[in-house]
Amino acid sequence: MPDRTRAEVRVTGVVQGVGFRPFVYRRAVDASLDGYVRNTGDGVDAVFEGPQPTIETVLDAIESDNPPLAWVDTLDRTWTEPTGLDGFEIRESSSSGATGVPVPPDTGICEQCLDDIRDPASHYHDYWATACVDCGPRFTVVRDVPYDRPRTAMDEYPLCEECRARYETPTDRRYHAQTVACAECGPTLRFEMDGETRSEGRTAIRQASDQLADGDILAIRGIGGTHIVCDATRPAVVERLRERIGRPNKPFAVMAPSLDSVESFADLGDGDRDALTDVRRPIVLADRGDTDWLNAVAPGVHTVGVMLPYAGLHHLLFDGVDGSLVMTSANRPGEPMVTTVGGIRERLDSVVDGALVHDRDIVARCDDSVVRVVDGDRRFVRRSRGWTPASLPNPAADNGNQPVLALGPERDVTAAIADGDGVVLSQHIGDVDDPSTLKFHRQAISHLTDLTGIGPAVVACDQHPDFSTSAEAERYAEEGLDGPVTVQHHHAHAAGLCAEHGVERAIVVAADGTGYGPDGTVWGGEVLDATLADFERVGGLDTFGLPGGETAVWYPARTLATLLDDADVVDERLVATGAVDSKSDAELVREQARAGVNTPATTSAGRFLDAVAALVGACDRRDYEGEPAQRLETLAASGTPRELSVPMTDREGTTVVAVDELLQSLAELDAPPADVAATAQDALARGLGQLSVDAARERGVDIVGFTGGVAYNEAISEQLRHVVEERGLDYLVPERIPPGDGGIAYGQAVVATARQ
Repeated sequence: MPDRTRAEVRVTGVVQGVGFRPFVYRRAVDASLDGYVRNTGDGVDAVFEGPQPTIETVLDAIESDNPPLAWVDTLDRTWTEPTGLDGFEIRESSSSGATGVPVPPDTGICEQCLDDIRDPASHYHDYWATACVDCGPRFTVVRDVPYDRPRTAMDEYPLCEECRARYETPTDRRYHAQTVACAECGPTLRFEMDGETRSEGRTAIRQASDQLADGDILAIRGIGGTHIVCDATRPAVVERLRERIGRPNKPFAVMAPSLDSVESFADLGDGDRDALTDVRRPIVLADRGDTDWLNAVAPGVHTVGVMLPYAGLHHLLFDGVDGSLVMTSANRPGEPMVTTVGGIRERLDSVVDGALVHDRDIVARCDDSVVRVVDGDRRFVRRSRGWTPASLPNPAADNGNQPVLALGPERDVTAAIADGDGVVLSQHIGDVDDPSTLKFHRQAISHLTDLTGIGPAVVACDQHPDFSTSAEAERYAEEGLDGPVTVQHHHAHAAGLCAEHGVERAIVVAADGTGYGPDGTVWGGEVLDATLADFERVGGLDTFGLPGGETAVWYPARTLATLLDDADVVDERLVATGAVDSKSDAELVREQARAGVNTPATTSAGRFLDAVAALVGACDRRDYEGEPAQRLETLAASGTPRELSVPMTDREGTTVVAVDELLQSLAELDAPPADVAATAQDALARGLGQLSVDAARERGVDIVGFTGGVAYNEAISEQLRHVVEERGLDYLVPERIPPGDGGIAYGQAVVATARQ
């Protein structure tokens, strides 16, 4: 017998709930090695005894050829003397060393499970919650680690004989698949109307399909929460939903049964198709076609959010539905998504006509992720289901750092926990500005700390003193955490961009709607010389006023009073857009702007674009976040940029874009509104691009980045990249975090780590 040795192995990464232990088992048995494998609190432990070359071959396979949903971060081995183990086994989990993120994200149903649902001979035929080790819910059902069935929402469902046999057979793909279940032993469905059960099981799905076909609006409780669902192809039904839910203009997401179906109403590029068919099944913002019914689903914008079915329930529902369905998060404006049956009855009673619900607990609320392909790259609009709680890099870390809890800003919030060289972002939380969303914020943080086993020692937050998350940071500090470490909003954007690319320093254009500036003004169009720990403002947009403060955000024509000299144009737009009732009221707004009364100063690129939208008639009143800029982009998509020089001026020794002169030039442009809109976007991109390139050259920096909410704009992103790359500099954009405020917590965590 060849000389034997023993390898004691520790594997970290996404290695629990993804078929990793049976994969290791099969490799070891095929190689005739002895030993065992087991889950631990922070990964997988394994012991192999046998010839060293054979063990090395198996370890190479574990690192490079693991299961579809697995990801190996580290594989550490220690060689010792063998102890005489006989055979290879999968042992019970150990809860020791519970740190890190051993729980994988939720994922869409795999093709094999979908085949099982369709196969009349399968034990899982027609069962809505069919899953295996390669697919299904994870993050939304797990209560604690290690990730085993008793620590999930499935602990209430004892396995039947058939499912248990599969669960206990190492060669079966349902081996230790913690959500394995069937119609005999798993969670059950029922259809409710008026609080009463009308049908159950497969019949409940058929009834839901019939009700949707009849034009009803339903709540459908799914994997990480509840959707409000109706027939997307019937404008009268969609308008009824808008009236009931209080969303007059905000676009709804649409679920279509197949890729071919999506292509019947949306213009897809290769990047869109790749994103739609990704196993994680995000919502993809794709260009709209000319289909009439989309006017009710996505009014006034040239994109539509589309997704494919990602659960067995969805596939079964489409068996009885022709066409596409509105599939939007079940929450009233400003509230978290409903996750419980009781919540559906209490909070959605006046919205829905019925509900398709199940009895499995949703441990962690988790909205659908949203992506958009911009300038050829996928960008997260919302990073949530399918990606949470996967870890992100923290290049600021060293061995002496304390773990950091970052609370995010106030809009589109995620939270983050940093420890070692990793940062874990929470699922999408939303706007944390009332008791219900603040409660969700706390629950999401608690769940994340439980899963990671990380006890934060430092708390970080936005620099804005009036954010509810800033008050939360003070509360955490009073409870014993160091801090708060306050991080300027746009520095967090820039640091997050640098960190995800492993860059220590870059010139970063951070352009968005609103961010608290250290000088007391509202920032939002900044060129920063940024490192992970600090920043310097080296350019951007010149300051302008917002007459009426928040009122100017909702009625962007008010901002024209500070940017245009032509009183007649300003008065006409103020009255025409409904910002004021009469010409005399318009004169008062102009006087308010001249006097600087209740007219906060801003450098916001978002507010500048809003003002252009009001100028060209793209948007009169903002009904939801980002609406004016989105409608402007839609108008500009049909226009052609005209030649226009970008005026510059000096602000306290720094060169900035003279936005008042720029808007005046746009107002005087003899061109159709679509061309004016396209010219505005082009000029803004060229101006910020030139400032960033000049700063990079002056400071010896060879990298320029672009982030913030404006980075979702296709034309601005393309033009800014062109300016940067034309000068021979490297160009960075967010790839793994949202450019918008959903990525702020990541940046805060990195900055707070770097400052230690």
